[in-house]
Amino acid sequence: MFSFKKIALSLTMLITIMSCNPCAENNADHKLKNEVLVLGAIHGGHLTDSIYNTAFLDKLIRAIKPDYILAEIPPDRMEEAMEGFKRDDSISEARVRRFPEYVDVVFPLTKEMNFEIIPTAGWTQPMAQERSQKLRAIRDDSTRTADWEAYTLANQQSDAAYKATGKVNDPYFIHTHTYDSIQDISLQVYNKLFNVELGLGGWENINIAHYWNIEKALEKHRYKGKRMLIIYGAGHKGWFLRQLRKRDDIELMDMAPFLDEVTK
Repeated sequence: MFSFKKIALSLTMLITIMSCNPCAENNADHKLKNEVLVLGAIHGGHLTDSIYNTAFLDKLIRAIKPDYILAEIPPDRMEEAMEGFKRDDSISEARVRRFPEYVDVVFPLTKEMNFEIIPTAGWTQPMAQERSQKLRAIRDDSTRTADWEAYTLANQQSDAAYKATGKVNDPYFIHTHTYDSIQDISLQVYNKLFNVELGLGGWENINIAHYWNIEKALEKHRYKGKRMLIIYGAGHKGWFLRQLRKRDDIELMDMAPFLDEVTK
């Protein structure tokens, strides 16, 4: 049997512990949310655009100062890409070489900045080949004419809406909800018509595969108070943002202040 004195002493000790520790209500203060930004890339367009080019990207990433860059690079291609870069300052790996944002900007910046590249793309060569074959089969199938025409029309409507803004490849506009909505004109039709049929290469399916890897990185570095920059083709940005807004352990940051810093 516990005496009243012992019970009182135990309660006193418990209250002391709770009041002296950074107590339960303050524990949240020690959970430093990571800051997350999503950068919409235009891939080959960075080599030709007069504004949103590789030089602009270089300045933008320097302004952001990320601790981690979550890249549109398949995990199984990262080692080869990095080895080639360390060996002769070039990227020979075929998939990564397609993206000037990595070849001309991100990899070179590793020499001057202290960030880690985390490969997160869900893409695989067999998946891409299967997707291309299935799309060609749909296009050439006389019984699927209506589907292909609906897909083509949606692409035309999306392109026309984008051009009508007068802001094609404008980095400010690319990082807006309006841009994502314009992309969705075509992407949602593409997804509705073909996602299941295209298997792993379908629009929803490939985004799920990408985001699964992104989620792994977010979970691994949860509450470290770091800045994480996700760089993918701009069409993916809206899909990712919708998922990221569901998380309460990160702070989603707007790209505009960093664009201001680059253009001031």
